[in-house]
Amino acid sequence: MKLTKETVTLIIFIIATTLLSTAQSVVTTGLAGIMSDFHVSSTTAQWVYSSFLLVLGVMIPTSAFISRRFKIKTIIVSCLGLFFIGSLLAYVAPNIGVLIFARVIQAIGSGILLPITQIVILKIIPVEKWQVFMGLFGFIIGIAPALAPTVGGVIIDSVGWRAIFLLFAIATFVLILISIVGVKFEFETSDYSLDFASLILCVIACVGIMLGFSNIAGNGFDLVYVILPIVIGFIALVIFSKRQFSIKYPLLDLRILKHKYFFFGTLFSAILYFTMCGLNVIMPLFVQNVAYHSATESGLVLLPATIIMIVFNFVGPILASRIGVRKVLIASCIFSIVGYLVMMTYDVNSSINYMILTQVLRAIGAGLGLMPAVTWTISVVSGNVEDATAINNTVRQIIGAIGSAIAVVLMAVFAGGNVDHNAISVTAFGETSLVMAILAVVMLVIVILFVHDNVEVEEI
Repeated sequence: MKLTKETVTLIIFIIATTLLSTAQSVVTTGLAGIMSDFHVSSTTAQWVYSSFLLVLGVMIPTSAFISRRFKIKTIIVSCLGLFFIGSLLAYVAPNIGVLIFARVIQAIGSGILLPITQIVILKIIPVEKWQVFMGLFGFIIGIAPALAPTVGGVIIDSVGWRAIFLLFAIATFVLILISIVGVKFEFETSDYSLDFASLILCVIACVGIMLGFSNIAGNGFDLVYVILPIVIGFIALVIFSKRQFSIKYPLLDLRILKHKYFFFGTLFSAILYFTMCGLNVIMPLFVQNVAYHSATESGLVLLPATIIMIVFNFVGPILASRIGVRKVLIASCIFSIVGYLVMMTYDVNSSINYMILTQVLRAIGAGLGLMPAVTWTISVVSGNVEDATAINNTVRQIIGAIGSAIAVVLMAVFAGGNVDHNAISVTAFGETSLVMAILAVVMLVIVILFVHDNVEVEEI
């Protein structure tokens, strides 16, 4: 690849996004130290992590408007600037409230930059090379958050959790300087107006739905913490959706969902993400509460599968560009179905090695499917990558939060309310795995009926 102004811009965006994406999970290994320093409970400390995820989901829908309205140099410098301020504030935070606020500022920058980087890739790279470059992007931003807790743990054990944020601030400051000098390629912008009512409704919808479902695990179906936020969120979502069809400058052009292939492609990736997020919650629950292994062993069960999934995030798009996305997604579904069915064979005596090996099957399915599906879905409406990217990412973020909650609820319900070291909980885990397998079958049906290799691009 020649170092043109386009490729230099693309490289800077990918490096910046990689750095910002590590902030999502790097603090998880520092929560114990944060609890000790600020004398707070684990429930309070976890908001250092949860607040970041919540704001991340809220900011993604704004990416379509931002990419149309502002120059990309302004966008990257502003996002990095916010992340820099958040990192410095976190480094000097005198209490847990300031630290959480600092994480919110970090997440605003990260939540905008992630989908904007995808838009930059899709704008610069020719359509026929989208799969390969999106696969590379998926691999890079996948490996960084996966390794972040391990690297962060080493740093935290050596010099404390504050050092993480100081390193973020230094690296971000350097990237700001590089971006000011190196980003010379620009897209055409317009005087696209921001509809504040849509923005407010979108924030209420995203926060309500994600917060409500995220609270299920800790609060059950509590009226205040769960049901009320979800109801308010869905009401706001309905009003928001209707408004987008009636205003001149919608925050998200939802007419794109009328495109049959875009709709079902988004549905496929959403279901896949639902099962992935659900698995990430129920698997550690089974390993520790049912099979009675340690938390460290629980992490070891998922680590090889996570690495395999990240590798296939890159392999999947390459295969899709060579043999067609339809065949790759069918293979993805088959691996997923087999993986979840094999999980039904787990019992209280299942060894760590057996679980590691069998989790690889599911991980191959997830890795093969996600990036090829996302790229193909956006390609069928390639004339409107801004809205397509924002909608696809937002739907997956919300569905992921729902998936994590629903999986825990299902397993608890099947277990009679208490997941423990007994046969009933083993059966409950198997039944929850069967639900995941059924969802994978639904994905397979979607691929067979609605995913084709040569779909004509339509302007919506």
